[in-house]
Amino acid sequence: MPTSTETAPNAADYPADVLAVLPLLYVAWADGVITPAEHTTLRKRLQAFDWMDPEHRDAVQQWLDPEHPPTPTEYQRWRRRLQKAATDLPVTGRTSLAALGAEMAALGGDGAPGMPDDAQQALREVEAALGIAGDEIVDELRGERPAPSDEVPCGIPCQVEQLQRYLDGEHAELRDQIRALLTDPVFRYDPSLGTEAKRERVLYWCRLLADQGLGALAFPKKHGGTGDISKFITAFETLSYHDLSLVIKFGVQFGLFGGSVHQLGSARHHEKYLEDIGTLELPGCFAMSELGHGSNVRDLETTAHYDTETEEFVINTPHNGARKEWIGNAARHGRVATVFAQLHTNGEDYGVHAFIVPIRDDAGTPKPRVRIEDCGRKMGLNGVDNGRLWFDHVRIPRENLLNRYADVHADGTYESDIPSAGRRFFTMLSTLVGGRISVARSACSAAKSGLTIAVRYGNRRRQFGPQDEPEVPILDYRTHQRRLLPRLAKTYAIHAALAHLTNEFAARGPNDSLEDIEAEANALKAYSTWHTTDVLQTAREACGGQGYLAENRIAALKADTDVYTTFEGDNTVLLLQVAKGLLSDFQREFRDMNVFNMVQFVASDLGTRLKEKNPLIRRNTDREHLRDPEFHGNAFRYRSEALLQSVARRLKKRIDDGMDTYDAFIEVQDHLVTLAKAKSEQLVFDHFHASIQDTEDDDLRGVLRTLCTLFALEAIESDRGWFLEQNYIEGSKAKAIRHEVNALCKEVRPMAEPLVDAFAIPNACLHAPIAQKQQTETA
Repeated sequence: MPTSTETAPNAADYPADVLAVLPLLYVAWADGVITPAEHTTLRKRLQAFDWMDPEHRDAVQQWLDPEHPPTPTEYQRWRRRLQKAATDLPVTGRTSLAALGAEMAALGGDGAPGMPDDAQQALREVEAALGIAGDEIVDELRGERPAPSDEVPCGIPCQVEQLQRYLDGEHAELRDQIRALLTDPVFRYDPSLGTEAKRERVLYWCRLLADQGLGALAFPKKHGGTGDISKFITAFETLSYHDLSLVIKFGVQFGLFGGSVHQLGSARHHEKYLEDIGTLELPGCFAMSELGHGSNVRDLETTAHYDTETEEFVINTPHNGARKEWIGNAARHGRVATVFAQLHTNGEDYGVHAFIVPIRDDAGTPKPRVRIEDCGRKMGLNGVDNGRLWFDHVRIPRENLLNRYADVHADGTYESDIPSAGRRFFTMLSTLVGGRISVARSACSAAKSGLTIAVRYGNRRRQFGPQDEPEVPILDYRTHQRRLLPRLAKTYAIHAALAHLTNEFAARGPNDSLEDIEAEANALKAYSTWHTTDVLQTAREACGGQGYLAENRIAALKADTDVYTTFEGDNTVLLLQVAKGLLSDFQREFRDMNVFNMVQFVASDLGTRLKEKNPLIRRNTDREHLRDPEFHGNAFRYRSEALLQSVARRLKKRIDDGMDTYDAFIEVQDHLVTLAKAKSEQLVFDHFHASIQDTEDDDLRGVLRTLCTLFALEAIESDRGWFLEQNYIEGSKAKAIRHEVNALCKEVRPMAEPLVDAFAIPNACLHAPIAQKQQTETA
């Protein structure tokens, strides 16, 4: 009897009792992943099959290992054998998988007689327990399933599958694996759970994901991963269709805690910790934020003094304002924390560094001199155990310093290849930029969920209509289209921009600068999360009272994502960093608030960077021009350049008048944020447009171009006051843009539901009765 790792013989050579269960094994692995519920059900049932040879039963059990699926070759052997058996069945009616297995055992095995009745009954019970529509699967194996209809739903020029492939990108197989997992009954929502029960449920879910190898995706292969950070970010994004408490718990454990050890530690830390982190044998925390400093990580006050006599660091919280705040995994489950503290050795302060600090023993009891407090119930994400941490002169070994960028020798000598404290600090933080990209993509997934619910509801909910005629779907109304469809187009645009950013981030080598990636991540994190907040409020209103019901999930999405705008970097602070970076190549020195050479920057003729405003273009209202991506791109670039020029001049004037650089920036902060928002929108457009140019299918490219045009024109319309003030467009053109946005909404309306179907969000994840595909009526 072969195992899944051995070369299998022809499936016809399998013993009769193995052939009997082969149809069930085939279905269990149909999605390329065996879900936790399937795994548990099959293992328990197989163990009770006393009619199977014990050796054969044990061999079959090996085929149920989630970490070692059958090879594609072996799976195809199963399928060919099952197709032949289904075709050769002596009956022509509907047949179950259990009956197919029994027939294979009787006719195709090693000469054994037919299966006993109790064995056949056992197979039927397993099929029922798995919830399988066995007769449909047998029909498919026979080739009797009707071919998919070529009819294009709702008038969309391309197939939904094409859109889904575009959205899923290179990791479509991983996305499908996660979708299959999330539809498993063990991941079913239970809104009745209290805080403690939900925390335990979320931890259980995380363990199931770790068992599938998803937690370690970004880690090196020798530590259980794939070495591909883009796969981890894809997993994080796709999991965000489910309960967002799970997503954040997953991100804290494997992204922040695991990522800090991976990115900031050296080989000794990788060998000691990474495998246990990836399997969730070692639950951990990422302890950076403090009550008194929030976004100002550089000036946090937790200290790490090195003791040369004992070769230990002493971690201490000097006062209550320096406590670690909002630390995920801290309140209940974390046993170890990556703690960020000011490193002191031999009388010198070397700035913020990261340390591995145990906070609980294996029994869950807080370590001596470690104080832990629960943050309590929150507005959302109550499946995540956020806590507070205090350290009272906690001693840790010297080796617990995460020393990729700096180390302390036994005698207290400090060593680093990066001489500048400021550059060392930002280099250390830039390695964690993946967290901001992940949050931005998670937010985009939540927006997709809200739009799917609202668009499907809008297609089914009928209200008003012509006299003596049936009521019409509310999505037929222009006001409803205006609420949802530009936001749908913007979601597609953000998805494309974040996909590009992820690919750029994943392609960087370990020694490559992440400065430009970090700046773009800051911009898109803010843009995406604010968009999600806007989308979910609009979706709630668009669904009326149904959107207010907890069962339709928008309320939970709003509550869970609200914090996205302030964690992993407060959006306003991030945009200020983006704007400062745009002002000079000396971005890091500028962030440190050093004196900035504004004179040289502004003295250059910035006017030459802007095209002369042509009167013919300002008043051009032709549809061809208004829909031209060159017009859109020029408008976005002009706005960014003009805002950059004007804020630079405002800063220079203040500095020339003797104002301190810091005070000058405080006075123009509103201008800086406006500049960063404009640059963010420009980036989103540029990346979406580029992705469309790379699309080979004409029909798909046409749909995406329509969405890109709607996104761009609605964005220009929304900021038409600025464009009119700058005389970039005239009043007649502003009106024409408004009319064109209306026309585009009408064009997208028949495509709306296929566009959200392409997100491929499982019904089990939407958890909204008003969004289920089979619904035809709405209360």
